[in-house]
Amino acid sequence: MTFEEILARDGILVYKTRGRSMKPMLRNNRDLVVIAPPSGRLKKYDIALYKRNGQYVLHRVIAVRQDHYLIRGDNTFVLEKVSDAAVIGILTGFQRNGTIYAADNPHYLRYVRLWNLLYPLRFAVNGCRKFAVAAAKKAGFLPALKRLLRHGQNE
Repeated sequence: MTFEEILARDGILVYKTRGRSMKPMLRNNRDLVVIAPPSGRLKKYDIALYKRNGQYVLHRVIAVRQDHYLIRGDNTFVLEKVSDAAVIGILTGFQRNGTIYAADNPHYLRYVRLWNLLYPLRFAVNGCRKFAVAAAKKAGFLPALKRLLRHGQNE
């Protein structure tokens, strides 16, 4: 049964997340999300469930345009243009370690605003990381750098 069929039948969809594009908010194969059919247009910072090339994607609305949305995962740096017709549902909450968090919870909304406010910094850090990895690879010491970084994480 497809997600669309479950939403049409039950009016709600609950499933365990897969993927890392919404980290740190949603953890791969650990957190449950609660999805409802959209009631009207989405708003900035809503999390939309949509279909892209036959696969379900759960990402955050970054901007609302007249005929589409600009959407990006919390752990990604590429904006996608998504039409209203592609949107299947909207996140109304999630469950982590037995605790349920509603999408309209004030603490959650503060997290969302802060996380998106920090996007330029996260983007810059990601660019520096990519540059450092490319330079280490070109210089031939990427394996040693990876070992050093792994060793530092184990302490």
